[in-house]
Amino acid sequence: MWYRFLADLTLVVHFAFIAFVIAGGFVAIRWRRIAWLHLPCAAWGALIEFAGWICPLTPLENAWRRAGGEAGYSGGFIEHYLLPLIYPGGLTRGIQVSFGIVAVALNLLAYTLVIRRARKFRGQGTASGESRSRDSA
Repeated sequence: MWYRFLADLTLVVHFAFIAFVIAGGFVAIRWRRIAWLHLPCAAWGALIEFAGWICPLTPLENAWRRAGGEAGYSGGFIEHYLLPLIYPGGLTRGIQVSFGIVAVALNLLAYTLVIRRARKFRGQGTASGESRSRDSA
């Protein structure tokens, strides 16, 4: 029972990690400090897709499932859980690279917005700081 729980927990963490890789840049628009966590995660996620590797969470989940008496699965997390929802025909190398490109493109867009917002606030802070120093003189 515990092994199945650990396998399911790994599955949930894996899904949350993928969602964070894809959408974490948009979270950083609101909370800029999250970028310090998100950027390495996004780089890792893109590397996994571009290199054609299997995320280490997939074999971990399979190991927990086998330890609990269940069958593991071949391939990666995306191929096993997400691909049947998106592309019923199976995961090809081209589709995997496409996932990586989409993740990178979304994050480039998000971080463009983060940088613009940071510059806007920095500009407002400088202007208000200058006016305060003039007012106090």
